[in-house]
Amino acid sequence: MRAARLHEYTHDMSDGLSIDEVDKPQVSGSSDVIVEVEGAGWCQTDNHIIEGMWEEYVPQPLPMTLGHENAGTVLEVGEEVELVSEGDQVICHPVQSCGTCRPCRQGETMYCENDAFNGLTTDGGFADELHTSERSVIPLPDGIDPTTIAPHADAGITAYHAVKKAEDGLNPGDTAVVIGVGGLGHIGLQCLESMSAADIVAVDLKESARDLASDLGAHYTLDPESDDVASEIEDITDGVGAARVLDFVGADETTQLAPDICAAGGDHHIIGYGGHIHEPAQALVNGEFSFVGNIVGRYAELQELVALVERGEVTLHTSRYDLEDVNEVAQKLENREIDGRAVITP
Repeated sequence: MRAARLHEYTHDMSDGLSIDEVDKPQVSGSSDVIVEVEGAGWCQTDNHIIEGMWEEYVPQPLPMTLGHENAGTVLEVGEEVELVSEGDQVICHPVQSCGTCRPCRQGETMYCENDAFNGLTTDGGFADELHTSERSVIPLPDGIDPTTIAPHADAGITAYHAVKKAEDGLNPGDTAVVIGVGGLGHIGLQCLESMSAADIVAVDLKESARDLASDLGAHYTLDPESDDVASEIEDITDGVGAARVLDFVGADETTQLAPDICAAGGDHHIIGYGGHIHEPAQALVNGEFSFVGNIVGRYAELQELVALVERGEVTLHTSRYDLEDVNEVAQKLENREIDGRAVITP
């Protein structure tokens, strides 16, 4: 079968992955599930993996097939699988968890001590077929297209996970700021609009992204190139600041906004990454605000997100590409030429 594989780390996105012929995955364990991939979302993390940014954090045996946002149709299952059967359409949580370690017993999918992460530590879904497990698949309701929903496997669940944490401290009349209305941010904005009564401020360099934010429910939009973001948020909040900031960019320029835009006791959630946090300790003490990290989300949260999708509360803005176009997609994303989410259709 075909698979888009990373052979060596590079910053040249034009030639990051190669389309190789590899053996099809086989059922080797009783809980295994083989999925015919119908949609695999492309993520900024894929660019970071190609660059080698994750090498020091997780083991990455190369060559490796990338792709961690996957959905499709079940082809084959292990002998003990009961949740799904051949022909079922599913979305795949990117983490294959063991189910027996303490974090798994507590429902903390992302903290599994024996996990395999598709497209990050083991072969992913930029391929005709994907090997996963019963613990990682969620059956899709009738009428939901696997190709359309695929990016929710990471982009959606990550945004939802962050908003769910942030929403806990948002009261009616509070202000929430969404920085970056891209592949993750446009989902997070919809989750915020659906799950809270906060006033939403969207910040993005691109006019098309700001227009999308307005269409999706943002009350205010700001262009950081022409607007003084801190001053504008001060005016919008009558000097109080934002109770929650969801930073889907995570660049130096966005994290350094925190002391100037967070309300006292507020949180600046880091969802996008690539930058750094360089703030005087006194700034955190004085404002008593917090930086909060986020990574993907629990299996149960992906179930909850699928329910929101089924109800029409959250939709995806996507563009589709053939498997052979993976490097073109990587370049487009690097150049900020993709609105919403790119989906690879093997």
